[in-house]
Amino acid sequence: MSEELLINVTPMECRVALVENGVVQELFVERTAKRGLVGNIYKGKVVRVLPGMQAAFVEIGLSRTAFLHISDIVWPKREGESPSEPPAIHEVLHEGQSLTVQVMKDMMGSKGARLTTDLSIPSRYLVYMPYGEHIGVSQRIESDDERDRLKVLTRQLRDEIASSLKGGVIVRTAAEGVSEAELRHDMQFLIKLWKHISDRKQRESAPCLIYEELPLYQRVIRDLVTPEIAKVLIDSRETHTKVLEFASGFVPGVEDRVEHYPGERPLFDLYNIEEDLQKALSRKVTLKSGGYLIIDQTEAMTTVDVNTGSFVGTRTLEDTVFKTNLEATHAICRQLRLRNLGGIIIIDFIDMQEDEHRMQVLKSLEKMLSRDHAKTKITQVSELGLVEMTRKRTRESLEHLLCETCPTCQGRSSVKTAETVCYEIFREILREARAYDAANGYMVVGNQKVVDRLLSEESPAVADLELFIGKPIRFQVESLYTQEQYDIVLL
Repeated sequence: MSEELLINVTPMECRVALVENGVVQELFVERTAKRGLVGNIYKGKVVRVLPGMQAAFVEIGLSRTAFLHISDIVWPKREGESPSEPPAIHEVLHEGQSLTVQVMKDMMGSKGARLTTDLSIPSRYLVYMPYGEHIGVSQRIESDDERDRLKVLTRQLRDEIASSLKGGVIVRTAAEGVSEAELRHDMQFLIKLWKHISDRKQRESAPCLIYEELPLYQRVIRDLVTPEIAKVLIDSRETHTKVLEFASGFVPGVEDRVEHYPGERPLFDLYNIEEDLQKALSRKVTLKSGGYLIIDQTEAMTTVDVNTGSFVGTRTLEDTVFKTNLEATHAICRQLRLRNLGGIIIIDFIDMQEDEHRMQVLKSLEKMLSRDHAKTKITQVSELGLVEMTRKRTRESLEHLLCETCPTCQGRSSVKTAETVCYEIFREILREARAYDAANGYMVVGNQKVVDRLLSEESPAVADLELFIGKPIRFQVESLYTQEQYDIVLL
């Protein structure tokens, strides 16, 4: 599989596209004025403890206080206490207390950032967890021999380099097959970084930022450049230089794959990324067969509806449905990654009669999700063809990042028809006529489409209303009004 990483940099934002076999699979956007917070470490101050929720609000210097649940707190174990039994929140935290926390999830909508005190500091091959004890290996490394080798080697290096600190270590997927020297370099870097964070934690007063995660263009080099990545193209000469310096120090062996793109045609246009980005903001996703998906993102969950559309197949209805669902699994997994959708996701596949077909669709979905960098979990296909799944969400989705609620429909995805608004106007005029005495009648100020309907299809109803209230009704178009906006003016 040929993979490429495209990095587009402007003074306002950095955008990264992961392309597999010429098709964009993931998009990342980071704006200079609004960088993501995930991975940042703060010295915070507890401002409110909520015993009923077993949680606390912590001030870390952002526009909204952040949320910390008891399950995300590392607490000292008491003698005789079960490791899985958390204490009451008021036994661990109190108002005014300072503590070191890390952002797990960015602020989303009206919700503040989600915090943890179980800190983790990533490098290229390892993740150091200062308050942990466990030595773990990524599940994506399948060879038992390689897993054992990495676990033994990592434990030896931790005991040697961090003998006075200890802490837990997780071996990342990128570490598969790497040498002891490379792991040693990573471990030394992480221990040095943790000592720097510890020093700042002692010196600074809360609330303050004591460690900031890398910018996007360095983060993707650290996390996404695997042996499958054939080329990294960067359209900014300055950023290209910074990436080479970063790679030579922290991701050795990647430099020869990092290239500067000097072309006049924009890099994202060259690979049709801009077109895919626009499609990723649409509700409807067409399938090659003629079927389509409808993707709706709500506060509680994301729903995906699979439809056959114009695809009629060549054999039976069951065969047509099965082929559409099978094709949909590929498109759904790509869209989840492309749009960065997370949380609860409900997929409504077209009803299948045969159990074998359901199993094959589920296996196809699992296979495609195995390539996802985010952690996912799925259930069986229900009798109604529904699949419930979750996808770990740490950052805003593409839609929430690039779009805002429509001021016309207020996020409903629909507006009242002109006919409905006309009838509302009639009712409002009746209310006004009963409450006030308008000597010279009424003026209706509204949208062009609504006024046109009042003067045409609804003109008999207007005449009847004038006769009933005994007052004339006039109309005026306001070009700035939306279809649902109107005013009734007493003359």
